[in-house]
Amino acid sequence: MQDIHHTTSILATHRRVPARRWGLLAKALLLLALTGAVPATAALRGPPVPTPAPLTFGILPIGGPAESLTAWRPMLDDMEHALRQPVRSISVSTYEGLAQALNEERVDIAFVSGRLALQAVTQDRMQVIAQLTRGDGSHGYNAVLLVRRDSPLHSVADLLRKPGHWRYARGEALSVSGYLVPETQIFASRNLDSDTFFATVAIDNHQNNALAVANGEVDVATNNTADMQRFAQHFPDQFSRLRVLWTSTLIPHAVIVVRRDLDPAVRRAIVTFVTSYARTGPHVAAELEKLKRIHDISGFAPASNSALAPFADIDYQLDRRRALNAQWVSPAALQARLEKIASDHRQLLQQLRANKP
Repeated sequence: MQDIHHTTSILATHRRVPARRWGLLAKALLLLALTGAVPATAALRGPPVPTPAPLTFGILPIGGPAESLTAWRPMLDDMEHALRQPVRSISVSTYEGLAQALNEERVDIAFVSGRLALQAVTQDRMQVIAQLTRGDGSHGYNAVLLVRRDSPLHSVADLLRKPGHWRYARGEALSVSGYLVPETQIFASRNLDSDTFFATVAIDNHQNNALAVANGEVDVATNNTADMQRFAQHFPDQFSRLRVLWTSTLIPHAVIVVRRDLDPAVRRAIVTFVTSYARTGPHVAAELEKLKRIHDISGFAPASNSALAPFADIDYQLDRRRALNAQWVSPAALQARLEKIASDHRQLLQQLRANKP
C-alpha cells in the first residue's frame, strides 16, 4: 500500500513539473514581448493593414449642392470599389467655393467647367484626364440668352439698342456659359461691359436665373442648352414661358481633373476607372443609368490639358477688352500691354498643348 502511495506521489510530481516550467516559460515570453524582444500574438500575424486615405471628389454645382451629391454618389461608390479606397465628395453652391477648395488642395479629383479647369491646371497643380460626353453624342453645348416668350426683345440688336434699360441676370465670373462666353461674344466684341451696360445685374445659378426671367423679375438672363433641358424637366410651366434670344458657338464639355502629385499608381487607377466607366465591362448598362442621373452623361473620353485651349482664348479676348477700355498714359503703354497679353496667351497655349502646368 505504501508502494502504491509512493508511486502516486511520483506521478503527481511528474505532472506538476511541466506545468511549472510552462508557467515560467509563458511569463518569460510575455516579458520579452512587452520589451519588444519577441512579438506578441497580434504582432506574429503582422501589423494591421492601414486603410488608404480617402480621396476627395469635388463636384461642379449643377442645381443645388445636395442634389449634385446625390446624383454623383452611385458612380463614386463604384469608384470606391474599383480603387479599393474611400472616395468622399464635396459639392458647393458656387464656382468660387469649388475654386477655393481646389486652391487649398482639399480636392484630389474634380468635375469642373473648362474655365475652372484652366485655373486649376495653371495655379493648383491639377491635370485634365477626361472630358464629359453626352448621350446625344454632342461634343459640347451652347450658351444662350433667355427672355420671356412675350418679351419685346427679338434680337441682340434690340437688346443693344437700349443701354441702361434692361434688367440682366448672369452667372458667376468663372461660369463659362453663364458669363464668359456671352461676355466675350456679345459684349467684349463690341467693347462693352455687361456690368455697366444694363440697368441692373443679378448674379445667380442657371436655374434661378431662368426662373427669374420666367417670373418677370429680370428681362434677360444667361443660360445654356444642357441646363435648359434639365430645367424643362423640373419646371415645365416656367420653361413654357421662356424664349431663346441668342445662341453662342459650341462650348467644349466639362472635364475631370486630378492632382498631379497623387501617387502615380493611384492616378493611373483613377484614369482607367473614369475613361472606361459606362464604356467597357459587364456593367455598362447599369453604369449608364447612373450617369444619366447626373446630367445625361454617357461617359468620359480621355483628354489632356490641350482641351482647355478654347477657354484660354476666352480669357485672352476679355483681357484685351479690359486693356482697350482702360486709361493709359500713352499709346505706347497700351501697345506694350496688348503685346504682353498676346505673349502670355501664346505661352499658355504652348503649356497646355505640352500638358505642362
